Amino acid sequence: MAAEDGLTRPEDEPEAELARRLRDTQRRVRDLPVTGEERERLARRLLAICDVAKRDIPHATTRLDSLIAFLDGEFDTPSSGEFT
Repeated sequence: MAAEDGLTRPEDEPEAELARRLRDTQRRVRDLPVTGEERERLARRLLAICDVAKRDIPHATTRLDSLIAFLDGEFDTPSSGEFT
């Protein structure tokens, strides 16, 4: 039985939705088949999003969306050398 963390119940509040998505993304980053250095970089990025979430939920949501898009390979920011 899972401990009651307030995140397992469906909530309509933006804070609860963001918390659930942060938790799911942390699990995803932890399980990625990448080098330790890459995992650390992603974990630091996620930690920065968590810090922003304390003050600005909409901005944290936008940054989390960007991180998830990166993990999904759907980001549109060119890598170095891809600028035209």
